[in-house]
Amino acid sequence: MISTLRILIHMGSLQRLAPFWLAGIILLSLNFQVWMIAALAYGVVMQFFVEYLMHRFLLHREPPTEQSIFNALYRSHIGHHEFPSDAEFFTGDDHWYPVRFGLISTAIHTLVLWPFLGLTTAAMTAYIILFVGSVSAFAFYEYCHTLAHLNVKKGWFGQRVTRSHLAHHFQDHDATFHVSFGMGWIDRLFGTPHDPELARARYNRDTILSMGMDPEDLRLVTARKAYGITKMPRNAKNA
Repeated sequence: MISTLRILIHMGSLQRLAPFWLAGIILLSLNFQVWMIAALAYGVVMQFFVEYLMHRFLLHREPPTEQSIFNALYRSHIGHHEFPSDAEFFTGDDHWYPVRFGLISTAIHTLVLWPFLGLTTAAMTAYIILFVGSVSAFAFYEYCHTLAHLNVKKGWFGQRVTRSHLAHHFQDHDATFHVSFGMGWIDRLFGTPHDPELARARYNRDTILSMGMDPEDLRLVTARKAYGITKMPRNAKNA
């Protein structure tokens, strides 16, 4: 747990979100009402859906043909699949993205709630939803994700998280898009749970770490070079 927390503390995205989360905690403490529990729960659940949808449809989208766009996708996710134990690739390099996402979502929720709650209450509720509920869920996701990739002694919780997430990396990258503990129901809801038989049918040792791409694809080679990577993925056919 200490090793995991040490990495989390140094994550740029969590460092940038921390002041917003703390402000939300203060705001919640000073204005707490029972109905805000529902707002927090909504923010948490919404974030778990965002986790799934972004992972499946943004990070696992068809590889771009434009090299600069591909490089960005490589840094944000493909590189993590090719080198899953490299902590440098646990997150993307745009550490302000979660803050921007949270602020935009807060503005949208404020506009939706404004006619029902008034501007002040709507803005406060939206802020608590996003920067307390959703950010707490996001931090939990980062904890689960980091724990899954660390080679440390793990108890029941860590073993469950690791077994589930590494199935996505090493058995079938087209399934098990949830990462956070207990969120397997979202994969089942959208039809992407881990299916051992289907995983065996789709498995390709040479391309599993490159998310189905030939590890010698020029886009991959160029992206690795752009980020100073001189090694090949461990399962690559020429490794």
